[in-house]
Amino acid sequence: MSETKISLSIGGEARSASAEFERINPVTGEVATRAAAASVADAVAAVDAARAAFPAWAEKGPGARRAALMKAADALDAKADDFIDAMMAEIGATEGWVRFNLMLASSMVREAAGLTTQIGGEIIPSDKPGCLSMAVREPAGVVLSMAPWNAPIILATRAIAVPLACGNTVVLKASEQCPRTHGLIIEAFVEAGLGGGIVNLITNAPQDAAEVVGAMIDHKAVRRVNFTGSTAVGRIIARRCADNLKPAVLELGGKAPFIILDDADLDEAVKAAAFGAFMNQGQICMSTERIIAVDAIADAFIEKFQAKVATLAVGDPREGKTPLGAVVDFKTVAHVQSLVDDAVAAGAVLVNGGTSNGVLMPAHVVDKVTPDMKLFREESFGPVVAVIRARDEDHAIELANDTEYGLSASVFTGDGARGLRVARRIESGICHINGPTVHDEAQMPFGGTKASGYGKFGGKAGIDSFTELRWITMETQPGHFPI
Repeated sequence: MSETKISLSIGGEARSASAEFERINPVTGEVATRAAAASVADAVAAVDAARAAFPAWAEKGPGARRAALMKAADALDAKADDFIDAMMAEIGATEGWVRFNLMLASSMVREAAGLTTQIGGEIIPSDKPGCLSMAVREPAGVVLSMAPWNAPIILATRAIAVPLACGNTVVLKASEQCPRTHGLIIEAFVEAGLGGGIVNLITNAPQDAAEVVGAMIDHKAVRRVNFTGSTAVGRIIARRCADNLKPAVLELGGKAPFIILDDADLDEAVKAAAFGAFMNQGQICMSTERIIAVDAIADAFIEKFQAKVATLAVGDPREGKTPLGAVVDFKTVAHVQSLVDDAVAAGAVLVNGGTSNGVLMPAHVVDKVTPDMKLFREESFGPVVAVIRARDEDHAIELANDTEYGLSASVFTGDGARGLRVARRIESGICHINGPTVHDEAQMPFGGTKASGYGKFGGKAGIDSFTELRWITMETQPGHFPI
């Protein structure tokens, strides 16, 4: 694959910048993409273009917005081959992961299209005679959206689809690790008629991120900010938004627990745990990071899980012959290996693992992990899962909640009512009973608690996040006042 050049997209037109940066293919070491390195002036220009486009787009009726979004979904689907080339080159993705990204992303756009007629309000009875009192949802303005590299089509599309459906205009700040992938999304939306500043793209060199993002958050026209990424960066963005009194939707890190109770179907638990832990090499915000098995079934589960994980071979994603492909960079390999080494040195047992070949890292399973180990606490975001032994149900819940994170969780049990009781006690934004921690659908309220962030993407919850709720009254009788 030859390298590709990516321009900024401001006001629907391609624009160069005074500098460029490179994204290196993690598998081959070759340059995958050269992208425009936006300056602060470029970033401000993108917000200005979105501000200029806002009044006309906000005035569009729901049918017009729906039609444009449906065209955008089709335009995304038409770029399947380009997305495969881009994600393989930029992040070492497998073709299967690319196609799943595209399938869910286009469904998110179609779901957003359906929301355009769901942005309703209500008439609220007033104590004042003759006063018609209304709660009305209106577009907020310019939305600044920031998406990461790990599920790049899904997360960037999610960051712009519902805001657009609500009548906002958008500036997407692409990830420095996949500028071409994110650029293709904006290209599809512009082709669908959402140009002219309705959607805009900013790509920036890694060293310029803080300055470029800060300038856009500070811009008076930006009325909403959404960010998906690490908790560390999310805290920085939250502080900047707080200084500007701007609402933010933050979907941050995770350390998803997967509880297996004594009455669980172990074969089902094994399948779901392997998928949740190792899909996309564990580089998903919802990835299963901690399997919490009660003592009564822990040994039996480990025996079955070890055999399952042993079948998950790792190989070159370009060849498409293995379920596991590359991690995003050597830093990930070093981080995961350090967590494994720390746990084993402290008494944990390596059940599955092996030596990495560059960024091709095999699946690792570490048993008998305890809360004092880094593997229990730190997000790995790679192909490793910790197994923790729990005395009983209450202890399992205590372990599950013993984390700063709270995004996704799962509990496996043969008793549905028991599963629901346990799910209600787990501190997470999402919990699945007898299903994997990795599960996303366009119409669902998606978001976390604690250090996993706040606010919700998806469905009607997304409408709440990206509109202003206003109170408007109309008097229908002559007024009577005390003065």
